[in-house]
Amino acid sequence: MKQKIFKDKYHIFEIVFNKSEVASNSVDGLLNILKNMIDEHIVTTYIATFDQFAQTKKVNGEIRKDILDAKNIIFCFGKEIPTPEVLAVRPRSIGVVELEDSFVVNFLEAPNEQANVIMEDMIKSLQK
Repeated sequence: MKQKIFKDKYHIFEIVFNKSEVASNSVDGLLNILKNMIDEHIVTTYIATFDQFAQTKKVNGEIRKDILDAKNIIFCFGKEIPTPEVLAVRPRSIGVVELEDSFVVNFLEAPNEQANVIMEDMIKSLQK
């Protein structure tokens, strides 16, 4: 898993899996695996799955030619509310993008280091 900066200000974690490396051959299959992990985790709550690919097509937006599918699973680590500002960085989202020969899985860095570790572990467990 790599940590990088997107658009010079967004810290993201990202991993690229060859299609042969993961436990499913579709975005929906990978999201179902992640949803099961979210449902089973003691402090995470599933919220929704958002079809970014369909939304972008619907508004005649631009989609890079090699992107075949792109969805986000949205969930929350709602364990505490220490300040009002914490709501600005919730809920969390993991993106799954299908390319011709690989899947790109990523998320925006959370302010809680433990949340980052949990999301990284979830993503790494998608590998066979």
